[in-house]
Parts: sequence; structure tokens; C-alpha cells
Amino acid sequence: RHPTYSRPELLATGPNQLWSWDITKLRGPEKLTYYYLYVMIDVYSRYVVGWMVAERESAALAEELIAATCTKQQIQPSQLTIHADRGAAMTAKPVALLMSDLGVTKSHSRPHVANDNPYSEAHFRTLKYAPSYPDRFGALLDARQWSRDFLTWYNQEHHHSGLALLTPADVHYGRAAEKLAQRQLILQQAYAAHPERFVQGQPLPAQPP
Repeated sequence: RHPTYSRPELLATGPNQLWSWDITKLRGPEKLTYYYLYVMIDVYSRYVVGWMVAERESAALAEELIAATCTKQQIQPSQLTIHADRGAAMTAKPVALLMSDLGVTKSHSRPHVANDNPYSEAHFRTLKYAPSYPDRFGALLDARQWSRDFLTWYNQEHHHSGLALLTPADVHYGRAAEKLAQRQLILQQAYAAHPERFVQGQPLPAQPP
């Protein structure tokens, strides 16, 4: 009899409480050649906290990324849960031991369930449908440079529809209230100048969930 797995609860009320990570293939210069993009995303802010492009999918590389990202984000024991699917790198024993040493809780998708890691999946869709995304990358350095440019844009400039059109960086680094106050001031000025244009009364800026 197979064990019963419950659906993972992917809930966060602030940054650096819950991360989601995954690996996607980037097509290389020749048929059946690939580079591997590792991306770690904060579920609350959608901010990409860590990433790398490598020539292989590897638990050792995953360990390096997790350790470096936790250090960069100053993660404390018992602060963070990291969610992933059940790929080989994600379920490797060395990765689990590292997370235990860091005081990080691990969470995994249910077996054979495709949509239990929705934040990483949605992020990769955004990435691969970007107008600048090439059919193939000519070399590993090309894949790294494109990924760096895209992920910098995504974090710093992309006005995310799931964040009331704030950028992931605004939400992750606590600038959301300031940005929303600026929007409110602009709306108040517009309403004061032309109240007849606002049939439902004084407008309020959209709020992130």
C-alpha cells in the first residue's frame, strides 16, 4: 500500500519564511545539449533570492546554492521552509542534511502531482515566454549572462500582477508601503482635480494579497 501524502501548505506572511526552488533546462547550441538553470524564489515577495546556471543537475550544486543563498539572506534557524518537487537533486540526502544543519524545514510536492510547486512553475513560464528568450544558447556563458539580465529585470523592474504591480524587490525589501503611499497621493491629486471622472468616488490603490 502506498503512503498517503497531504497537499503541501505554501503559505507565507512575510519575506524569507518560505522559498520555492526548481531546475529547468535551457537548450544549448546543439541538439540534446542543455544547461540547467537553478532558481530559488521567495513565495511572499516573488523575489529571486538565488540562482545559478550549470552544465549538470547536481545535488552538490544545489547544496552550494542553498547555503550561499541562506547566508546572503541572513536566514536564522527555524525561520525558513524551502519547498521543491521530488527531483533527484531536491530529495538527495546531502541536501536534506544541509537543510537540517541550517535549521531549515524542507517541504516536497506529492509524488506524481504536477502542480504542487506552482510558484517555481509560474516563474519559469514567465522566463521562457520573455520576448528576449532565445531558442538556444550558444555557450554556458551566454546562458548565464541572459539569466543574469532577465532575473535582475524581474526582481527590480517587473511590475508583478500578483503583487498589485509592485516589483518583487519592493515587496522583499520592505518598500511596498512607501510605493503604495506614493500611488495614493497621485490618485488623491487626480481625484481633487477631476472628481467627475471617478464615478465610484475617491479611488484607492490596489493592495498586494
